[in-house]
Amino acid sequence: MPFSSRVQAMGIQLVLGHMMARVHEDLRFTDLPGSTETLRVETGAGAVTCAVYRPSEPAGAPAPVYVNFHGGGFVVARPEQDDHICRYMAAKAGCVVVNVDYAVAPQQQFPVPVTQAYDVTAWVAANGGANGWDGSRLAVGGHSAGANLTAAVCRLARDRGTFSPRVQIIDSAPLDQLADPAGKRSLIAKPLLSPQLMRIFTDAYVPDRADRADPLVSPGLADDLAGLPPALVITAEHDRLRDEGDAYAKALEAAGVPVTHRVFEGVDHYFTHTGPVPTAKEAFDLMATTLRTALGD
Repeated sequence: MPFSSRVQAMGIQLVLGHMMARVHEDLRFTDLPGSTETLRVETGAGAVTCAVYRPSEPAGAPAPVYVNFHGGGFVVARPEQDDHICRYMAAKAGCVVVNVDYAVAPQQQFPVPVTQAYDVTAWVAANGGANGWDGSRLAVGGHSAGANLTAAVCRLARDRGTFSPRVQIIDSAPLDQLADPAGKRSLIAKPLLSPQLMRIFTDAYVPDRADRADPLVSPGLADDLAGLPPALVITAEHDRLRDEGDAYAKALEAAGVPVTHRVFEGVDHYFTHTGPVPTAKEAFDLMATTLRTALGD
């Protein structure tokens, strides 16, 4: 990775890290329980810290579990940006939520985050009895880069047969990291994601261009999607990533995967964090309903 690209990525970490931790005041859900504990999970690519959120009204039997991966272009290490989502899913979907602080670029590049994401999820699936959740009723999801990792985890789970997520939530994901970002269009003049920013993210995470067609990097380029878990695919009308998200939903459906696809109108990338508040809450309700239905007994 060129030194200049590494410096740019580290600059983005400093600048965007603070910005991404700022969630709209009306979306913070501070009235709902927050994280109750942290876990350290050993993986094939180092130990990973996870924050655990538990349902406010636990049932008699162990609750199902949802593994969450935050966004940030594979560069910003701010799992707390999803604190509001984790609070909401634990309270409204009635599941334990494990929020994963995976390693980011340029310090750690592909495949390290994928390895960590998969190994943590496999650990969660296998260790529910000792931790107060039902690992057999498991879902996985995330926003942006975290949604990309979600797709990778589900692919590896299918291929290795180690665990079977009941549903995957893919929210505003980068699914084709081989294509030139300049060709990814938006309906508005100045969308949140610029081609320059997207190139910095990709160069930092996958510096070897030959790796960018790997289905664990670009799930939208894969042609063997049959057998993946049912999916909720969320895209935003004005997001530069909308087209690849829409295409992935169609490809999953064509491969026989049950898909719920929702395009949220009038919003851009990251609307689940910055608003508009009513639209973001509508998205959260859709996620919670999806989880509650898929993870029920």
